[in-house]
Amino acid sequence: MLKKALIILTLGAGMLMAGNFTLTSSDLQGQLTKKQEFSGFGCNGENVSPQLSWKDAPKETKSFAVTIYDPDAPTGSGWWHWVVVNIPVNATSLSSGASGKAMPKGAVEITNDYGSVGFGGACPPKGDKPHRYVVTVYALDVPRLDLKPDTNDPVAGFMINAHTIAKASMISYYAR
Repeated sequence: MLKKALIILTLGAGMLMAGNFTLTSSDLQGQLTKKQEFSGFGCNGENVSPQLSWKDAPKETKSFAVTIYDPDAPTGSGWWHWVVVNIPVNATSLSSGASGKAMPKGAVEITNDYGSVGFGGACPPKGDKPHRYVVTVYALDVPRLDLKPDTNDPVAGFMINAHTIAKASMISYYAR
């Protein structure tokens, strides 16, 4: 019985680690810039979604999702800047400025915490410590999630996490 439990734990841990699944960005080198700063809500950036690339997803992957989340936002629950689901399994990147313009066919952008669909850039309060922006790509076990653009972020997050085989993340910082 103990041996069986160890085998199950080992297999489960292997699925979560997912080998070399990696996320990179030519736009995000540890810091966001005015290019990724929100335009509105007291900020005057360009609000351009960052370039993202991923590789070595698990072979069981059937689609991808991408999120950008600020756990340091002074809301008590963080701030969702971008949630994208139903990215086709053959996609390995999103180009700079893709949000709302050049998304892969079938991809669905969810309403962000600013109340608009698509990417909403960084806009931490002036003088606050640098905020962390956690960028994550998820390898999912389903070809699509039945989510619409007006789905709220907690429901989208629940569905993404329920179907995640593996994920790769990076953190960038920004302060004003």
